[in-house]
Amino acid sequence: MVIYNPKEWWRLIFAFHRSDTFRTLMPGIIGLAFYTGIICYLENDYFSVSFKNTTVVHSLIGFVLSLLLVFRTNTAYDRWWEGRKAWGSFVNNSRNLILKISALSMEHDDKVILRDLIKNYIYATKEHLRDGVDIHQLIETGPYTIEYYKNANHIPNRVMKAVFIEINKHYSNGVIDGYTLMSINTELQSFTDVVGICERIRKTPIPYSYNIFLKKVIFIYIFSMPIGFVREFGYWSMVIVPAVFYIFAGLEVLAEEIEDPFGTDDNDLPTDQMSATIASNLDEIINDQA
Repeated sequence: MVIYNPKEWWRLIFAFHRSDTFRTLMPGIIGLAFYTGIICYLENDYFSVSFKNTTVVHSLIGFVLSLLLVFRTNTAYDRWWEGRKAWGSFVNNSRNLILKISALSMEHDDKVILRDLIKNYIYATKEHLRDGVDIHQLIETGPYTIEYYKNANHIPNRVMKAVFIEINKHYSNGVIDGYTLMSINTELQSFTDVVGICERIRKTPIPYSYNIFLKKVIFIYIFSMPIGFVREFGYWSMVIVPAVFYIFAGLEVLAEEIEDPFGTDDNDLPTDQMSATIASNLDEIINDQA
């Protein structure tokens, strides 16, 4: 995610980055400008034909298309924001859990094992929502070495199983009483709930029919614009039509990018930074008791 100051208007207006919509759509904008120029030449200079009231038709269709794009971007942003709230829950719940663990009368080494397992869970979830977990990046702690995670299809579940094993061990030994166990179980359950929310966001894209319908409407709308516009605006249509394309197609590209917010694109959630924050908080709480 790009960290920026939203009040720096001029810098933002002239800023370009690798996921900027203008850069993404540049080939289409240039091609559309040439296409519009060809239509202008054929219609005005070669055939000398005209189409009446097509700009009015495009104005009406453009209004409907704008409503569709508003719904599209709102839906995509809702998914982005829900993902952000889910990871915010990770931050809060990990703090609550480690604070409860730090107050228990158990050996410091046992607390370190649980801390490392929580770190592993956050890391595993982050990578699970991307391209898969590299188990060699997990922290080997206590009996939970790399061998423990081999052949597991869902690494976050495997890590959480280890956490439950440790908690149940301390409950059986009398270190944790029933009330404390219920309190800790609430935090652990919330971790699994958050992973489920993130998986739902990532694996449930916008319905296929709606997606292709919107793209077809944008295509037909844009590529039919020059037919009516070149008669009224002449070669200025080579600027106007690509500008309209940039606005409409840019909104669709933005929606596609933010509807899956767990990757590494500039507009995705800063899950790397949030994971580092959680790890730092866990270290600080446990190390204070060392």
